[in-house]
This record gives sequence, C-alpha cells and structure tokens, in this order.
Amino acid sequence: MDKLRRVLSGNDTTPEEESSIITQINDMSTLSWSTRIKAFCICFVLGILLSFLGSIALFLHRGIVVFAVFYTLGNLVSMASTCFLMGPLKQVKKMFAETRLIATSIVIVAIVMTFVSAIVLKKAGLTLIFIIIQSLAMTWYSLSYIPYARDAVRNTVSACFEV
Repeated sequence: MDKLRRVLSGNDTTPEEESSIITQINDMSTLSWSTRIKAFCICFVLGILLSFLGSIALFLHRGIVVFAVFYTLGNLVSMASTCFLMGPLKQVKKMFAETRLIATSIVIVAIVMTFVSAIVLKKAGLTLIFIIIQSLAMTWYSLSYIPYARDAVRNTVSACFEV
C-alpha cells in the first residue's frame, strides 16, 4: 500500500531516501493519504452526480443547454478529482505527456466547444456532436492510464472491421 501511495503521489523514492529537509517540509504541507482518498471520492461522485443531473434535465425537457452545462461540469469535476490523488502539478504534467497530448487537447477543445455551441450559439445539434466527441475523447484519455488498454481497443475495433 505504501508503494502505491508513493507512486500516486509522485514520490517513487523509498522511505530511506526521504530524509531531506525539503521532503519533510513538503510532507507537512500536503494532505494525508486518507484525506486525499476522501476528497477524490467526494469530487468524483459529485462529477458523476452533475452528469446524471444533466441527463435527467434532458429527459425532463429542460433543454440541451442545461444538459450540456451539467454534463460538461460533471466531466470537469470528475477529471479534477484525480488531482487529489497525485497533486495538480503532476496531474497536468501527466495530462500533457506525449501519450496523452492528443486526447487531452481534444477533450479541452470539445469542452470549450460544448459550452460555446450550447450557451453562445444555442445550436442543439452542434452541442450534441461536441458532447459525443467529449465523451469519446474522455474515454480515450481515461484508457491511457490503463496499461495496454488502448492497444486492446485498437485491436478489437480493427478485428471488427476486417473483411
């Protein structure tokens, strides 16, 4: 469990290597592991709840704008929840790593364009297209954290379309 905690917090060193003053100061100023887990769970559940509320609003005929805003805010909150596990700086570094750069860029563009098309342009069809792009990009982004998951999806999709 300690090894997992060190890896997720971005600290891959062993306890013997952690004796510097800077490390001790950093340890005193950060959240405890249990607080990080609790904050992650609360933030992640809140994100799912916001997305779910957006879906309910869509089925209650509250409009695509309400759905788009709640769904997108839910995605943002869910994605931000992982900052509690590894810290915001490490999260941003991982998001823009070479393996995730394209997926992260598409997610950000889709989120911005979802808001623009729903709130500014008020185009339901365009908003729906960006929500679909956002969902697919978030899925691809999430798969990048699971070893070999993207390769498995690529192989499965290519096998389905072989003639």
